[in-house]
Amino acid sequence: MHATAGHSLDFARIPHPAPVPGASRDQAIANPGFGTLFTDHMVSIDFDADRGWHSATLGPRRPLSLDPACAVLHYAQEIFEGMKAYKLADDTMALFRPEENARRFNASADRLAMPHLPEEVFVEAVRQLVLADKAWFPPVEGGSIYLRPFMFASEAFLGVRPAKQYKFLVIASPAGNYFKSGVPAVSIWVSQDYTRAAPGGTGAAKCGGNYAASLVPHANAVAKGYDQVCFLDAAERKWIEELGGMNLFFAFDDGTLLTPELTGTILPGITRDSIIQLAREEGLTVKEGRYSYGQWRADAESGRLLETFACGTAAVVTPVGKVASTDGEFTIGGGGPGQLTGRIREKLVGIQRGVIEDRHGWVHRLD
Repeated sequence: MHATAGHSLDFARIPHPAPVPGASRDQAIANPGFGTLFTDHMVSIDFDADRGWHSATLGPRRPLSLDPACAVLHYAQEIFEGMKAYKLADDTMALFRPEENARRFNASADRLAMPHLPEEVFVEAVRQLVLADKAWFPPVEGGSIYLRPFMFASEAFLGVRPAKQYKFLVIASPAGNYFKSGVPAVSIWVSQDYTRAAPGGTGAAKCGGNYAASLVPHANAVAKGYDQVCFLDAAERKWIEELGGMNLFFAFDDGTLLTPELTGTILPGITRDSIIQLAREEGLTVKEGRYSYGQWRADAESGRLLETFACGTAAVVTPVGKVASTDGEFTIGGGGPGQLTGRIREKLVGIQRGVIEDRHGWVHRLD
């Protein structure tokens, strides 16, 4: 189901009757944490099969009113994106590759039998919200405004079929660092009891069900003292796929950088794609292929594997220091951040924040 032609929408603006007072806002964003603090406004756009996309609104953030038979509550027709707004060196607000989020959003919509949202409407919705709430940008190291565009089936019915009505919304959350542990590298538990996605499933779509399925294995990993869970493939329980919300990279002593290939069971990360391009510019040989858990351990123990890092919008680039499973534990390199991980992170963050030249046209200025 695709949106009708004529991709522009006029956004109505509803004034906020009682925005958070400036002093209270400033106090809150001084230590925002991650994902628990929200800005004043949100964007909402409706869809139905007859009218297409309509009623685009930028207005006060408020609770939603849903019918108990709302399709998303019963059949989980829901997708979302994760992206950030940054403040550049000249105080301009900017997005990083938002058109890629829009394209991935529509790819997820295809898999969940949902309508396409025109890419320019997606980007404009995000732009409007960021500019309305830019005063919420947190003055902390690594601070950003985390953006959550999402769409769900809003039709009230209990038949098993694609819904005919949907809501698209964007909310925003001032954010600090994703990981709270303060350690220089994260630790990972490799799950051998649970898998994230199977061939033919929804692994390549960014839908809530994928994350719901990861909660139990993630909780198990945390209970064992680890920061994150790593999933293996569903067919052989052998090949490394991804973490609960991040892609993985492996750096070797011969200058090769490897990341698991996109087979339909792994989310195609925008940060992942950016790192591949930046690493190749540094002269590294970047490969996308299969890499087994057993080989991961053997390469770490032999010293052939120098670094492992995870990446994603929320965590950016995060070194992995320790890995464990029911077979035991091993350390990667010295157990802390590696030189390549640091260089890649520095370059990526520098581009995102406007302190390193953007030669790819990735930075989308909003002001």
